[in-house]
Amino acid sequence: MRICVYCASSNAAHSGFRVAARRLGELLAEGGCTVVYGGGSTGSMGALAEGALSRGGEVIGVLPRFMADLEWGHPGLTRLELVEDMRERKHRLLTGSDAVVAMPGGCGTLEELFEAITLKRLGLYFKPIILLDTHGLFAPLTQYLGQLVDAHFMNPEHGAMWQRVATPEDVLPAIRATPDWRSDARAYAIAR
Repeated sequence: MRICVYCASSNAAHSGFRVAARRLGELLAEGGCTVVYGGGSTGSMGALAEGALSRGGEVIGVLPRFMADLEWGHPGLTRLELVEDMRERKHRLLTGSDAVVAMPGGCGTLEELFEAITLKRLGLYFKPIILLDTHGLFAPLTQYLGQLVDAHFMNPEHGAMWQRVATPEDVLPAIRATPDWRSDARAYAIAR
């Protein structure tokens, strides 16, 4: 399985986020998954990569050239793919992934997450979207998304497009338990 992980590069965030990211990387590698992420060497990004690499996992980073020029890329990855811009990066991260896992992060992480949700809503992405919420930061977001359903900006079935979990250990079971969006014909029809 190829798992796309959205997470932050900030070292200023609480160290618990990096601990969770490293553990997620370890578990994904132990589960035989390839990790594809933003390619950074610091913050949750760096911890995720280090965790997966420490367990012999394959880790693919996707990094815009301007970030490589600033030496933000992780030097020890299985493969570092350089792209022209952030738009191409988002496309590469999602293409071919078997699931998305989002950890708390800043504007870039949220943008990536919302693009994945939007593509799923449009019937263009069918795989699980898992919110790894070790510190409760996704609770207001999922509440807001629920309010959008209540306000009829989305149908009730769209609430099934993502799942919030509390620990890195919950991620792979949640991915495996989430059916492909195409397997639910009604949800697919509504998503279109």
